[in-house]
Amino acid sequence: MSFRIKYWGVRGSLPSAPSPEQWSKEIENILNDFFASGYRDVTQIREYLASKTVPQLGGFGSHTTCVEMNAGDTQVIIDGGSGLHNLGEVMMKGPAARGKGVFHILMTHFHWDHLLGIPFFAPHFVKGNKIHYYAVQPDLAQNIRIKFQKPMFPVPFESLPSEVSFHILEPRKAFQLGDFSITPYQLDHPDPCWGYRVEAYGKKYAHCVDTEGTRTTREALGLDLPLYQNADLMYFDAQYTLPELAEKANWGHSAAQLGLDIAFREKIKQVIFAHHDPGADTHAIYELKQQTEDYHNWKTSTARGNRVTLPSVKWRYAYEGLSVDLNDIS
Repeated sequence: MSFRIKYWGVRGSLPSAPSPEQWSKEIENILNDFFASGYRDVTQIREYLASKTVPQLGGFGSHTTCVEMNAGDTQVIIDGGSGLHNLGEVMMKGPAARGKGVFHILMTHFHWDHLLGIPFFAPHFVKGNKIHYYAVQPDLAQNIRIKFQKPMFPVPFESLPSEVSFHILEPRKAFQLGDFSITPYQLDHPDPCWGYRVEAYGKKYAHCVDTEGTRTTREALGLDLPLYQNADLMYFDAQYTLPELAEKANWGHSAAQLGLDIAFREKIKQVIFAHHDPGADTHAIYELKQQTEDYHNWKTSTARGNRVTLPSVKWRYAYEGLSVDLNDIS
């Protein structure tokens, strides 16, 4: 059995897409690269496109945080950012359209970028669908209900034809949801924010956005240390560069270098960096990738020079639509 994750939104703070002028420039760059790579004929277009990654051609995405997890017959969603709308449209092609859908949505916290998609999640509007929200915060129901309130939204919560339920979770206590074992742990964020350690079929996923990573030692992390330990995959907040992180202290977001430090120390096999800044275009995120690679290389070479063996850590930057099967991580 597999444990699969798909990222429907990887932006932070605000949905962000290139302007028409920026897209025109990107297309120009792609066309120039087509010819610079030695291609000359339209029949070679497909071959050229196959040689590029999704971000190289289409960027990293525009929607805010929404993550879909599947294991066996169990599906769980983390956060309701603007990416939840597109996920809902796909779900409406299945049992949800007939009012036979059951949905589980874990909330980390209630900043706008993690809530934007909730009023536009189509299964809400079909009688018979059952939607379960989960969070540690006791004001969970209030924070969801208010999204369906005039003058912000035309359909009041009380008029939703679906059945919506709310479940308050105990901090740092595992609970079972189908094939998933899920444990909430507190992140470093100015408003209470809870990450999730999710386990299924022997695979372990650590969901760690939004976090500033201000607790850097095992002692400081204390009861929240198990969130990270020996995870197969960690999804980590890397909205800022290191200089930006110093300038924006207490804003609740981190840098990739801190995530790598945690990954090396806690023997995390793979890291996906996300929560991309709304002001970061494709080139800015590639610059972040280069800084991350430089730090990774420095970290490993310094360890070798000191005759210290570091565990292998693979990493990448998230893009909208990225799918990962944890069974492929070894």
